[in-house]
Amino acid sequence: MDKAINSLYRVLDLEIKQGYQDKAVVGGIRQFAAFWISQAREQAVDEADKALVEQIAESLMDYSRLPGVEARAELVEGLKEKLSWREERLKTPDPVIAPAPQPEHPPARTPTPPAPPLEVTSADDKEPQQKITPVVEMEVDQPDPEGLRQSVSALRGVGQRTAEQLANMGVNTIAELLYVFPRRYDDYTLLKPISQLSYGETVTIIGTVWETRLRRTRSKQLVQSVVSDGTGNIDVTWFNQPWLADKILAGSQIVLSGKVDQFLGRLVFQNPDWEPLAMEPLRTRRIVPVYPLTKGLAAHRMREIMKQASDIWAPRLPEPLPELIRDRRNLYKLSFAVRQAHFPESQESMHKARRRLIFDELFLLQLGMLGLRRDWQGAPGVDVPTDIEALKDFIRTLPFQLTAAQKRVIREIAADIAEPLPMNRLLQGDVGSGKTVIAAAAIVLVVRAGFQAVLMAPTEILADQHYRSLSQMLGELGISVSVLTGSTPADEKREIYTGLIDGSIDLAIGTHALIQEGVRFKGLGLAIIDEQHRFGVDQRKALRDKGIASPDGSKQPNPHLLVMSATPIPRTLALSLYGDLDLSILDEMPPGREEIKTRWLRPGERQRAYAFVESQIKKGRQAFIICPLVEESDKIEAKAAVEEYERLQEQIFPNLKLGLLHGRLKSSEKEEGMQAFYKGQTDILVATSVIEVGIDVPNSTIMLIEGANRFGLAQLHQFRGRVGRGEHQSYCLLLSDEISGDAEERLSAMEKTNDGFILAEKDLAIRGPGEFFGRRQSGIPELRMASLMDLEMLEIAREEAKAVFEADPNLESPEHLLLQTKVLDFWQKAGDVS
Repeated sequence: MDKAINSLYRVLDLEIKQGYQDKAVVGGIRQFAAFWISQAREQAVDEADKALVEQIAESLMDYSRLPGVEARAELVEGLKEKLSWREERLKTPDPVIAPAPQPEHPPARTPTPPAPPLEVTSADDKEPQQKITPVVEMEVDQPDPEGLRQSVSALRGVGQRTAEQLANMGVNTIAELLYVFPRRYDDYTLLKPISQLSYGETVTIIGTVWETRLRRTRSKQLVQSVVSDGTGNIDVTWFNQPWLADKILAGSQIVLSGKVDQFLGRLVFQNPDWEPLAMEPLRTRRIVPVYPLTKGLAAHRMREIMKQASDIWAPRLPEPLPELIRDRRNLYKLSFAVRQAHFPESQESMHKARRRLIFDELFLLQLGMLGLRRDWQGAPGVDVPTDIEALKDFIRTLPFQLTAAQKRVIREIAADIAEPLPMNRLLQGDVGSGKTVIAAAAIVLVVRAGFQAVLMAPTEILADQHYRSLSQMLGELGISVSVLTGSTPADEKREIYTGLIDGSIDLAIGTHALIQEGVRFKGLGLAIIDEQHRFGVDQRKALRDKGIASPDGSKQPNPHLLVMSATPIPRTLALSLYGDLDLSILDEMPPGREEIKTRWLRPGERQRAYAFVESQIKKGRQAFIICPLVEESDKIEAKAAVEEYERLQEQIFPNLKLGLLHGRLKSSEKEEGMQAFYKGQTDILVATSVIEVGIDVPNSTIMLIEGANRFGLAQLHQFRGRVGRGEHQSYCLLLSDEISGDAEERLSAMEKTNDGFILAEKDLAIRGPGEFFGRRQSGIPELRMASLMDLEMLEIAREEAKAVFEADPNLESPEHLLLQTKVLDFWQKAGDVS
């Protein structure tokens, strides 16, 4: 489009000579722009030219509106700079963003030996660095584990300041740096003009910001911009990020990447990724990585560092995966996968690179799980014969009939504990499906065989709940039960310790206090862990170890292990997360339980909800009101709960008795509040998410959840499970203070079903497993690339891990030594492999 460019140059030069008076052409620059745009569009040679035309057009159309000579001079200078960038683009490719394509398996050649050590000066610090050995880029993979363990300051131009910035991201060595993968990519090969956008597609666009404004509502802050590229305009909104109003300024050119949404019939972006436009990637038409950053480290600087690291050091990564597996599963070599994950040559190579890296994580996860299972079953288990009469005696004491699912699971457990290997079983059941009676049956079998049992719960409230229910179930059978928590008085603790050692206590129920050093058992036969997702492999191991060393120091068999979870997880995902456990599922609810009626209410319906709560309390019922989730800290959440409690007591329900429960209360205060509610002394219990599990009050029939949009589906379902445990119809009211697409899906799903397994599938699909499980679980390594929702890859990784483990369980053969190291490194980060 040289003709159009030359025409524009002439007009701009003339405008400069005339002092920016907008008189270079008749009718002004705006009039010229209307003619020039159509000419330039026809002459554009590629997508980069088309994007450049739209940007120049925006500037020309705004020229006459600019106030004063200085603003116009700056715009003209900017236009000429863009034109010069185009000339450079046509001459040379960008060296950082546009690496020369490399073959996946390049021909081997002898590498040039490294030069002697020399002093290198940092580009950012101007200080001498440590003496390092410069490396030569190789065309063959040359493993160099020692070199990869060097500090990032060994890279050219990375001095102390940049090294400290990277350390803030958890990166200290070159090997760690190579595994800082892009959080997304801007694909400049697939740029689309705004006029051609379609609802639902994920795209990258370039445009000029027309205006940006900050708008505040009662519950949120919105930054709203209008962005145009000459072919059309689009509204862009960022939620609760007010600082963006000072960054995304009118007149600036930005890159937006995200999903095209729709609002009132118009296409919009909501919370897209963005960054200021840099012309380099636009010139080269490449897929550009966008990395996570830290304060002081700019995007272009991070790309330069990563380009150097991936070019020089990725070829030196050792290959831990046997060639047979790579060929069978059509996986890239590790070194090539890492290079392509950072600077992909195409969409296809990017996806294949990520596929290899995802496989690696899931494969290492499965190998570790298999190792944990082997370790657990490495010693013989406690011999517990199936005492049919003991089971019959226990079942006769129950005031209800067992479901078919409960009977099946009891048979599975009885068969497990009769085997010479220790049981290692996960029991999954929805809220109210009757897991406690399963645990009680297992306890009866173990105690009748002459052993002790222990049940560990994540909170004191839940531990006390289990103590009450199991004491009632087992008391008639002469089984002695004690509860041990952090708030148990010292004298009482000493008595319990003595009872566990001499065997006079059959069942100990408690919290983490059970795995403290002073706790010893005479003969531990069964360890039960409730709410499995609250504990990790390390806590399970600590509880198991209580049964290995007896008080007299003699070696004992491993106790059997039963872990229970009311958070339903799809079977494949459960096998992957808890691959060291066998799986039992309670897929049937006890008869007579009415479905809890659930309604999603908008903010304007709050008074209606309060009126309904009051009407139910007048009928003799009780209610829970859950305060909105506050992410910052327990302290802030507790303060918010106190304020909400006071508001409700003084302004909404002045004639009712309200109680308060939050995580910052002392254990004695929590127990006092719970007992008052349980005994009917309070009408409404105002609480935070501390009551998610473990509270069973049959007379409570209403669960009102404020800020329901802030909770995940699994948590909402747990809250709902606190009611519906008595004979009366129960209700769950979901009050939302803000609605996004995801929140609408969650709340609609809650209205449609009471089935926890269906909701778990939906929650995983909406939020992904990272958010689904909340804070990273102790004992499960963090996954950087893999998604536990990738069930197909999970199954492939399980198959390959099982085959390797069966052939070489200790990974001691020569071809598995590197794999052994990778497994240890992977799991040590989770703190579970010593």
